Amino acid sequence: MNAEDAERRGGRARISREAPAPRAARVRMFGTRVRVSGTEARATGTAIRAGGAGVREDRAGVRLKRPSVPVDGTVVHRARAPARVVRMDAETIPMAERRIPRADGDFSAYANSYYQAVEKFWSVQGLDPTDLKPLKDALSAWNAAYPKHIAARNAAEGARQIKDAAKRELERQIRPITAFVQSYPKTTDADRATIGITVKDTGATPTPAPASRPLLLIDAGSRLTHRLRVFDESAAPAAEGRAPRKARPRGTLGAEVYLAVVAPLAQPPADPAEYRFVRTVTGGAAEVNFEPPQGGARAAYLVRWVSATGEPGPWGETVTATVAA
Repeated sequence: MNAEDAERRGGRARISREAPAPRAARVRMFGTRVRVSGTEARATGTAIRAGGAGVREDRAGVRLKRPSVPVDGTVVHRARAPARVVRMDAETIPMAERRIPRADGDFSAYANSYYQAVEKFWSVQGLDPTDLKPLKDALSAWNAAYPKHIAARNAAEGARQIKDAAKRELERQIRPITAFVQSYPKTTDADRATIGITVKDTGATPTPAPASRPLLLIDAGSRLTHRLRVFDESAAPAAEGRAPRKARPRGTLGAEVYLAVVAPLAQPPADPAEYRFVRTVTGGAAEVNFEPPQGGARAAYLVRWVSATGEPGPWGETVTATVAA
């Protein structure tokens, strides 16, 4: 492009197909109209449509890319001229399409609103309503299926909660039974394997039977309830005037508690076989509850330590207490 072909300010500039533009030429455009003949030039970040259409310039500057392009067999080098972003006509700017929601609840509301709007549009425009029948049938199928899905999901969630609660309760009942079976003196490893509880490893050195005896304190102040505290005879008192700290000998599982209920003035049985097993106390404290007819009777306790492998130690002294009615 020469000086006769371009007016630098306020005029019109035309790029000729025959004369290539100089490599280093810079053309500044201020409020001009630029016509591109027979080709299409793309600026970085925007597009300028060709075909002789005039476009109006805006403020922001955009630099054209440098590679050469063939125009009717003539190589034309694009100049590094600052161009201005154009303001396109309204009909050439595509509007963003409203996206269909993905969440089921949002989709259901959108679909019903969409059909109502489309149906009204069809009526206003006088279009054939049978064209909307496939859309209407699909919407009806959705409106029938979606509530059923919600109901089934809520039912499944309710069933899951009931199942989880039943599982927790069953586990709560399994644990004390397992603890009893594990600590019961007559339980064998074959019994444990049959029941499906832990069979202790017998390959290591067996834990010896406890050598010390447990001592027992009873709080009988509550109605039909005895609160037991078990500690070892070798445990020193925590402080003067207070009971010894609750501790079991090393290597023991806990203390087995056996009970015999006798008349208020009767002597407790001398034979341990006449006592019934109540529970194994592992935490140093426990409660024993009685039936109302047993109120006023005398409860006799025998306690002994049991090792982790089920080996029992010697019996402690018999301790008695009245059952408060």
